[in-house]
Amino acid sequence: MSVTIGMKGSAEALVCESNTAQAAGSGTLPVFATPWMCALMEQASWTAVAPGLEEGESTVGTKLDVSHDSATPLGLKVWAESEVTEVDGKRILFQVTAYDERGPIGKGTHERFIITDRRFLDKAARKLEG
Repeated sequence: MSVTIGMKGSAEALVCESNTAQAAGSGTLPVFATPWMCALMEQASWTAVAPGLEEGESTVGTKLDVSHDSATPLGLKVWAESEVTEVDGKRILFQVTAYDERGPIGKGTHERFIITDRRFLDKAARKLEG
């Protein structure tokens, strides 16, 4: 299988103390944090394309251009949906949208690249040398 335009993914969470702006350090209020919304969008994206990857491959996020348009209080469910809109070699572009139980809370685009796990980890580990 391969990565193709139209592949979709989703990820969800419940807004609780550990994923608020206060807990993330991105603000002072007990509402769903923008960094956690971004993480849900990334999760929805990588899971969308995972079935199309070869053994020993993964994807890594390289760009995220989103707006966080509506606050979500403690206790509501939130989720993100992604759809592949472009595939250019190892580069994959996604349309991402986040929701809570009352409607959309954020949207934008996300870019990921297909990588070879071992080569990627070896390159990262070289930062520890010398």
